[in-house]
Amino acid sequence: MKIAPSILAADLARLADDVARVAPYVDFLHVDVMDGHFVPNLSFGMPVIAALRRTTSLEFDCHLMVTNPIALFEPLREAGADLVTVHIEVHPDPRGAAAAARSAGLRFGLVLNPATPFGAVAPFVELCDQLLVMAVVPGFGGQRFIPEVLPKVEAARKFIDSSGIHADIEIDGGVTPETARLARDAGANAFVAGTAIFGSDDPVAAVGRLRDAVNGKA
Repeated sequence: MKIAPSILAADLARLADDVARVAPYVDFLHVDVMDGHFVPNLSFGMPVIAALRRTTSLEFDCHLMVTNPIALFEPLREAGADLVTVHIEVHPDPRGAAAAARSAGLRFGLVLNPATPFGAVAPFVELCDQLLVMAVVPGFGGQRFIPEVLPKVEAARKFIDSSGIHADIEIDGGVTPETARLARDAGANAFVAGTAIFGSDDPVAAVGRLRDAVNGKA
């Protein structure tokens, strides 16, 4: 079970300090890259990612909410990204995107929006190091978890396990100890949390509560 803080919810004036505070207790960082086109918001570009890279050894999981993800692969790798996830809604046939990511030295994953069925990605899961199931509409932090996505997590877990594919199933959006337990029971093994961690008075304790929840200790 893996915990990934989403830096979208961190204090951007103290981003490196916020990350350093939780770094010993988490597994990787989730970095939301938004372009103002695929989603209405803007977030992090290469200078911020490169600056943060110099301050931490945590892996960067870059969720690309953009209309032109392939064009960003090389710059992201140079900035310090380790894995990129691309929306199936942008690349309905993502084989070219997967090959481009590998060529750039990046691990690759796919993302499904809440309204997109698992069947849209099923033919391509074997390309993935990670499958990200969105539990909110992408673009803004602090939204409520959409429980109707849980059957997709169940379908993904059944498909991955029965196919012998080695890919994480990540859940993102409205993740709290309570919703993380639901996602874990459905088959998720990686949990992105922004507000639940960085919006807490004690982010380290918040990580601990999430880890206890997904490990069945709370």
